[in-house]
Amino acid sequence: MRRYIRALFLCTVCAVLPSAWYFYANLLRYGDPTEARSRVRSPQRAAGAPDGPGPASPHRYNRYIMRQRGRAEAPGGGGSAAAGETARIEADAPMHLAVVACGERLEETLTMLKSAVLLSVKHLRLHVFAEDQLHAGFREALESWPGFIRSRYDYTVYSISFPSKNAAEWKKLFKPCASQRLFLPLILKDVDSLVYVDSDIVFLQPVDRLWSFLSRFNSSQLAAFAPEHEEPRIAWYNRFARHPFYGRTGINSGVMLMNMTRIRSTYFKNDMTSVGLHWVELLMPLLQKYKLNITWGDQDLLNIIFHYNPERLLEFPCQWNYRPDHCIYGSNCASAEENGIYILHGNRGVYHNLKQPAFRATYEAIRKYPFGADPGAFLLAPLQEELLKTTHTYCGKSYALFTRRLAQSLSVINRKLPPGR
Repeated sequence: MRRYIRALFLCTVCAVLPSAWYFYANLLRYGDPTEARSRVRSPQRAAGAPDGPGPASPHRYNRYIMRQRGRAEAPGGGGSAAAGETARIEADAPMHLAVVACGERLEETLTMLKSAVLLSVKHLRLHVFAEDQLHAGFREALESWPGFIRSRYDYTVYSISFPSKNAAEWKKLFKPCASQRLFLPLILKDVDSLVYVDSDIVFLQPVDRLWSFLSRFNSSQLAAFAPEHEEPRIAWYNRFARHPFYGRTGINSGVMLMNMTRIRSTYFKNDMTSVGLHWVELLMPLLQKYKLNITWGDQDLLNIIFHYNPERLLEFPCQWNYRPDHCIYGSNCASAEENGIYILHGNRGVYHNLKQPAFRATYEAIRKYPFGADPGAFLLAPLQEELLKTTHTYCGKSYALFTRRLAQSLSVINRKLPPGR
């Protein structure tokens, strides 16, 4: 009997020992036998590729997501993995840029468009809203630019269009046609996202850099603006406004980045009803309620909207909307001090008078630059020479800020110019 028991014991040991050794070896290698079994069955996951719901290990999943974000070249800070993937998929889609021009704004608007197409990397889709008498001038100019520039954009010129019932009231609000920007989500129904800029804008950085803020939107944000002021002691809204406004000092609407798909589908909180209203339902009631209290027209209406919906807005730094207010009493735009000016906004007509010669010099340098010429010799050098003549003004004392980013941008586009220019 004892012989049979010994034989049974030896057989059991021989059967169990290899399995136990395999289990122990994998435990040493992976630390978790469940993970070990999953790796044996799913070699794709071991390589870092998604299998089923995703990579087995959280560390591998994180590395996988980071690779996807790297391929999309999405900027960091607030973007989700889904946003990064969307940016990668839409990497070749054109950027949409809109502007509104009325009155004597033809040449100024063309200078803005010139700076945009000169510096941008990706293809631009231009949406020009203008009074009918300006259409021929826009088409003639945009068709006359040289072929290597013309290949970087296409364009559409639109007539000014307001809701017929209140068209006259909207058109005369603040400056002629300025409130057209409020209706872009309703007019450009097939456009998902859009950069809107005033006609008195000059790009000193590629539009691409501003466009990339779209990938920083969280799930609720649908627009991005720069603050109206950085220094509350000289800010307008917190001292004089008779209506609600966004944040501490309000927002400036001269440069706007909009996810128009989200704008069209969102219900906005407001102080007129207990329920949210769509964009198209919101605008006219807001105007009727506040028209006796607003000074800056459509910009004030945007401030009111985002006062009640602050979670819908992303702020970008003042270097993306640099105005005379940032230097007229001394420098008060820290991001520009650190990195230079990205977008110049010559409001109050400073491109066309002598009040702020540094702004005028930058505008004139872009306007006079001949496409195809060496940008260093025919744009940057003349601009630097003119800026040195402006140091008697507060803005002129910061003249280096006007060329720091432009010089970097021009070094990139210089490599894109055709040979034998």
